[in-house]
Amino acid sequence: MKLNKLKFVLPFLCMLGVSGGGYFPDIIVEAAEKTPVRDNFYWLGQINKATDVINTSEGLLTLEQGKNFAKGIQTVLDNGDKPGGKRPRVVITFEPLLIDVAGPEITKLHAGRSSQDMLTTVSLVMQREELLKLAQALEQMRGTLIELAAKNEATIIPNYTNGVAAQPNSLGHYLLAYADAFARDSQRLRDCYSRINRSPMGACVLNGTGWPLNRDRMASYLGFDQIAYNTYDAGQVYPQEAPIEIGGITSGIAIHLTSIIEEIMQQYAQPRPWILLEEGNGNTYVSSAMPQKRNPGILNSCRTQCGTILGLATGAAFRAHNIPAGMADGRLRGTDEMLKNTRAAVLLFDRILKALKINPERALEELNLDWTCSQEIADVLMSKYNLPFRTGHHFASEIVTYARSNNITPNDFSYADAQKVYAKLSAEDANIPKVLPMSEEDFKAALNPVAIVQNRKVKGGPQAAEMKIMFAKARKDLDESKSWTESAQAKIDRAEKKLNADFAALLK
Repeated sequence: MKLNKLKFVLPFLCMLGVSGGGYFPDIIVEAAEKTPVRDNFYWLGQINKATDVINTSEGLLTLEQGKNFAKGIQTVLDNGDKPGGKRPRVVITFEPLLIDVAGPEITKLHAGRSSQDMLTTVSLVMQREELLKLAQALEQMRGTLIELAAKNEATIIPNYTNGVAAQPNSLGHYLLAYADAFARDSQRLRDCYSRINRSPMGACVLNGTGWPLNRDRMASYLGFDQIAYNTYDAGQVYPQEAPIEIGGITSGIAIHLTSIIEEIMQQYAQPRPWILLEEGNGNTYVSSAMPQKRNPGILNSCRTQCGTILGLATGAAFRAHNIPAGMADGRLRGTDEMLKNTRAAVLLFDRILKALKINPERALEELNLDWTCSQEIADVLMSKYNLPFRTGHHFASEIVTYARSNNITPNDFSYADAQKVYAKLSAEDANIPKVLPMSEEDFKAALNPVAIVQNRKVKGGPQAAEMKIMFAKARKDLDESKSWTESAQAKIDRAEKKLNADFAALLK
């Protein structure tokens, strides 16, 4: 979509603490040039075009009827495109407009069709478009995420479990984990698309019709990959199932987004964080009462958006629960907001990634202030000195207890201190060497977070050789996703172009 130069200010809502005060930061976005409104009215028009072309070409309508009906359809569509024009959303209010301009004979178009299969088709094509828009947003954000990981492959940070600093890791390795997660979300989206993109047209209400409407040609003209074969499934069962599947996909994306957001939010509780948002530009805002506060408004907004997504997904499940197949309350809706809200959250998160300011020196300092390397002591004692892991683990745990009680950081903990702690342990356990077998060099190396990350040995670890493999995989996955999205969109565009051309020929 081309963008013009006109810009407008969009108020961006932020969750404000009851004691914090603040303002709504502004985000500058560009206004899009006017494009055709692809709403229910538009798609009901496309269905009528396809029906007229197919039935005329197959002799179910005479050529004269087909041409007259085409003129009527085009008149209704042109009138609907005028300012204030009528754009009905449902079949029973669309058809009277056709009758007004072409007479009751035009209702022959409705043979073999029903509001059920027509509006289900409308819902599917609108969900299809939103799925592709979400796919593109995910691809944009995944690209940003992968490049941020590449810039921070050597940035060593603390990773947290149970909210506690646990082990050193590469920030690039951490971010690639989420690149994999969002790649799975993209794959689920593509799988869902294959089920969404099946045409119910011609299923009529329940079991089809005696009118031989060509379902395969209808599917082709409307850009579907195939027909939803079983007519009862097409209109009654699948439309009730689809919102649940979409809700699962959007919920997964929302949970991945909020997981990273909460990791960043933890840093805002520290007086000297190692990761922050760039101030201003709608990313942060100043408290109205407390001048020192730079509240991370964009994080709050994205998290709020994700909460809305989870609520919508849950609502879809409840609407479909305990009702017979085909009931309106559980049926797929073309106006469903789950995909639109998810796309907005993904694009907002893309902005968050681009606004992050990372301080590698402060991250390393954070690691060296706590005992996130203590497991390495146990690992080295086992791998190099043949001590049972649990013994080494107990020794490392005792070091941490001793160091914390004496306010000693890893950088200041001496080899002599380690020998003292070990001597107490060996006095209680006759099965281990009486003297600490680990050399001073190995002990110091075990407390070096950079060396720990670089010396990992397993597949999928943060060491350079494995990172190279994972970056290649992430970029390959992204390229394949982009190729699929482009191909899916191109197929829809070709189908629409052909339908419009064939309908225009009928109009002549």
